[in-house]
Amino acid sequence: MGVTAHRSENGEEVTVTVAGRFDYRVYDSFKASYTAIDNGQQINVDLSKTEYMDSSALGMLLMLREHVGKAADILIVNPTPDVHRVLSIANFDKLFAIKQ
Repeated sequence: MGVTAHRSENGEEVTVTVAGRFDYRVYDSFKASYTAIDNGQQINVDLSKTEYMDSSALGMLLMLREHVGKAADILIVNPTPDVHRVLSIANFDKLFAIKQ
């Protein structure tokens, strides 16, 4: 459980995976996962293993977006149905690309 980051072999993509609960308890590890991201890299936030997401997780996604700015694309991939519902209710589908 927790947050892991994986850089693709060609260095063009970074996948941040959140497993278990995406809440305030993973703040430090989530922030650490993206602080080393270079400008221009594709960022995939994999939520396929995320069981729960609260408002602090939404805030962390916004911080990620602010950190990378427009220099990188952020794609939220494979959110579980419950997590997808939270993202939709918060209108995050307007702020991020979400791919099932």
